[in-house]
Amino acid sequence: MSIEVRDVPVPAVGSVLAVCDELGLTAEEVNRLGAVFGKSADYAGGAVSPLLCHMLDTAAVAELLFDDYLAPVQCDLLDSLSGGEGRRLLAWLCGVHDIGKATPAFQRIDGASLQTLRRAGLTWPASVTADTTRRWRHDTAGGKILHTLLPAAAWTSEHVDWVWPLAAGHHGTFPSSGAFVSRDALGKGHGHRSAVWESTQRQLLEVFTAALGYRDLQAVCPTAAPSRAQQLGLAGIVVMADWIASDETHFEGLGSLDAVSMAKSRTRARRSWEEQRLGGGWKRMSVPSDEEVWSHVEVNPPRASQAMVLRAAREMAAPGLMIFEAPMGEGKTKGGLGALEILAARWGASGAFIGMPTQATCDPMYSHQRRWMARFQSGSEKNAVLLHGKRAFNREWRALTSPTAADPDTQFRSVGSGQDPADGECRECHGPAQWLLGPKRGLLGHSVVGTIDQLLHAATRTRHVMLRALGLAGKVVLLDEVHAADVYMSQFLLEGLRWLGQARVPVILMSATLPPAQRQALASAYMAGALNDPTYTAELPEPAGYPCVTTACADNLRPTYRPYQATPWRHDVPVHIAHLPEPPFKKQAEDRHYEQPVEDLLSEKLADGGVALIIRNTVTRAQRTYRHLRQIYGLDVRILHGQLTTAERAERTETLLSQLGPSKNNRGRLILIATQVAEQSFDIDADLLITDIAPIDLLLQRIGRLHRHNETQRPAKLRDPQVFVTGYKNTTDKSGPRFEYASERYIYGRYPLLRTASLLRSDTQWDIPSCVPALVAEGYDQKYGTPWPEKTQKALEEWASDNRQRQDVADRYILTRRGEWSALTLAGLHYAATQTTDEEQISTLVRDGEESIEVILLRYDSNQYITLNDTRLGPNGAVGNDDQLDAVTGSSLRLPVKLTDHAIPLTPLPAWRSHPVVKYMRVIELSSNLTVQLGPYAITYDKELGLTASSNNGGEGRCDRGRQ
Repeated sequence: MSIEVRDVPVPAVGSVLAVCDELGLTAEEVNRLGAVFGKSADYAGGAVSPLLCHMLDTAAVAELLFDDYLAPVQCDLLDSLSGGEGRRLLAWLCGVHDIGKATPAFQRIDGASLQTLRRAGLTWPASVTADTTRRWRHDTAGGKILHTLLPAAAWTSEHVDWVWPLAAGHHGTFPSSGAFVSRDALGKGHGHRSAVWESTQRQLLEVFTAALGYRDLQAVCPTAAPSRAQQLGLAGIVVMADWIASDETHFEGLGSLDAVSMAKSRTRARRSWEEQRLGGGWKRMSVPSDEEVWSHVEVNPPRASQAMVLRAAREMAAPGLMIFEAPMGEGKTKGGLGALEILAARWGASGAFIGMPTQATCDPMYSHQRRWMARFQSGSEKNAVLLHGKRAFNREWRALTSPTAADPDTQFRSVGSGQDPADGECRECHGPAQWLLGPKRGLLGHSVVGTIDQLLHAATRTRHVMLRALGLAGKVVLLDEVHAADVYMSQFLLEGLRWLGQARVPVILMSATLPPAQRQALASAYMAGALNDPTYTAELPEPAGYPCVTTACADNLRPTYRPYQATPWRHDVPVHIAHLPEPPFKKQAEDRHYEQPVEDLLSEKLADGGVALIIRNTVTRAQRTYRHLRQIYGLDVRILHGQLTTAERAERTETLLSQLGPSKNNRGRLILIATQVAEQSFDIDADLLITDIAPIDLLLQRIGRLHRHNETQRPAKLRDPQVFVTGYKNTTDKSGPRFEYASERYIYGRYPLLRTASLLRSDTQWDIPSCVPALVAEGYDQKYGTPWPEKTQKALEEWASDNRQRQDVADRYILTRRGEWSALTLAGLHYAATQTTDEEQISTLVRDGEESIEVILLRYDSNQYITLNDTRLGPNGAVGNDDQLDAVTGSSLRLPVKLTDHAIPLTPLPAWRSHPVVKYMRVIELSSNLTVQLGPYAITYDKELGLTASSNNGGEGRCDRGRQ
């Protein structure tokens, strides 16, 4: 694949003093410009930095962003806005961000500069106080100055209106124009109104503009206006350039104006850029042939569905949405990556964001992505970013980064970017650039694998959301298992798709079990953005087959849809579906009472050996089943769920994949009890499936683990795939089935379970995979009845009411408020925004507010801290080497939600305070027998069962769901 490197000429300009002389400024006017500071000595390496210096530094960084960071599609956008002058326009937009510092409200904050300002004639009355500074922050003041000066330079209102918010929002939130219009009406101004200050502001803007090589301010006026989503990405570039140029180690203060020039700023910016290794990305690429793509994704020969998705990517008329639906085990991942590579080359993307449903599914995808990148562009894999809350525990990630570096954000303390540390990566490492790994910057990496939360974050009305928008703007977005988003999460997903559609970002959505209504909603959201029509509803053609691809794009503002279909890789397999009744509930009953039906079934089916997979909806049920069956089958029984430590879960997963993966024969007898962790992206092959009831799409996902590989040898009794569904009781009256309490009350809701139960007719047979689309449609479409119409209708009303309440909660945080999707600019975007900035809190926002806490479990014995794998730590728990760090991080787990309130007071060990990986990790100190009391709960960690938490009142509760 060939790479084209863009060669952009750099205009030659002289020093700032020479520019002032060309513009005819008097000595007095020049002195005033030199007196206005941008960085005080405390924030500029010991010497004050004139405001013009920081503006030119930021412009110089912006030039490098254009040359060596932005995707070709982003550069093309800037060129289209400026008659081919995109690089220079970007430098100007970034450089003017701090024009609001040329106000008394800001200049008063540095006492050391007061005498210099007064000598230059820049004064203000005593009424300008700290309260004035709070009311007139320099970002808002900058918006006001541009709002005033640009029309005076013959800018049209169309362009004034989208440009001033870029300056006004560079500290992370966009005010409305009323934020300064109303203050002017009250006589507040931006600190003080005087001819001297207004002249200085105008001359500062004129000198800066001329220093970039523009004839005058009018010459800067754009020739076109970007969409609102594109404006959000441009705002992210402004913030990024400002943060980089605020690094005092590379952009120290120059003291006076006579040392300032664009040439010097370019030298400083280039040094910073190269030392921090900020460049990268895929640049402009030629479109690869099919043969090249298959070699990159390691497919030989391709399956029909994989060839179909490549064809669809080549034929898409414009950047758009691709929905790829195929059976479990069909090879969607490799087909999706191949399509991603083609779309990136066709539409000028420089990287990818691959969103996965869980942290556990991110890690193997990250390894897969790096291998893929290395094959199609050697060296690019070192810039791949893993982005989720536990990435510091991933060995591959840690091998690319160093845990010994200082906080990246200590270099950017002057810009309000937040003081939270990154993972401790260092610039000398051979992985991604350190700067890109700080808080809020994860999506700025050149290619990223992360949880879908990262995309959902970009749809929240939170501070610095523009950085997340920038991180997506130059990429192709691929989301796997999109059916897994519930009603609440879907609100953020649909909002994200609207912004991506308007930004013309290509998106690939993949699923094996996508309900038709959800497919329609996803396409409508993307196309509403692409067509700038918030009311648009996509007229999506129904897929003609399965596997299938549906593409949707706006070709010259015309909605264009194309369906594709292919022959599945595997022929239909008849799967026998039967009901395994749930025993009646009895207080104080022994495990044997509840597990007798499962025991009897296994006794019959596994008489000659075989692999049985039992999926429970809660950890408590899984542990109960394990306790009972372990007494009968001994070491043949395994358990896997979300309340195991990181190390234990990873080790068990790896062992199970090795034992139960493709082409594994002579497997003997094995019983795996799991929760929803086995529902997706878990490539094991079971001979028999016993599962709690779940919504139909999720039930089919579970069936995807059954008879997954044709070549596996199976016992005679298990040669035909069989599924036994439990977790509910059938009744003879019209009340309908009775479901296990936690499944109905806390996890799925009664209505989706009733819909599934209506499909589980006695001794039915499903032809997998061809029947999957019809089953999913019938399981979600209200036009299909059930045997219990009255009870179903009541359950539907309750379910719909609950969904509306959840949507209303989501609306509080959605990026665009209701009724404002037609807005043309970013003004007022953050009105009534949440003040949440912490990544964990934002994750809670987009996942229905179920906050849980990550902890480290340590044993305290004989005055020494010991990890759960018996590694002894240093004095007071000090972590001194990689083996100790691996042992500590491997002892982490996420607590059930019911323990959150009781775990909040927990703290890290004092010896961890300066450690970049674990300094914020809470610790639970277990006794020598691995128990502790946490509030009303008795906590025990059993190396077989995992974590258990019991209280006097018992019950499972919402926290006990197995999808952790």
